[in-house]
Amino acid sequence: QVQLVESGGGLVQAGGSLRLSCAASGSSFSSNDMAWYRQAPGKQRELVALIKSGGSTRYADSVKGRFTISRDNAKNTVYFQMNSLKPEDTAVYYCNRWYAGTAYYSWGQGTQVTVSP
Repeated sequence: QVQLVESGGGLVQAGGSLRLSCAASGSSFSSNDMAWYRQAPGKQRELVALIKSGGSTRYADSVKGRFTISRDNAKNTVYFQMNSLKPEDTAVYYCNRWYAGTAYYSWGQGTQVTVSP
């Protein structure tokens, strides 16, 4: 079973930046499409960014132009650079393998991002 460990969250003021990391166990990381999701209080978990195994990326409109997803296959790690943060970005952020339009693995513990006004 692949384990996903997210880190890098914290408390930041609006307009600030954070860089999230997600370390994945297992040997097939480089061939997997990976994604970042987030879940705000009282809301459903949503997909915010996707990076294909070949490196192409897609973003939700709400984060486009502010956030950047990237990967380092040698380290089995996917990153999420978040700039120009807004209070509405406050959520627990999770990574997962994206497969057939859904999250594939069991969820990790996530990392909390809190953006103050």
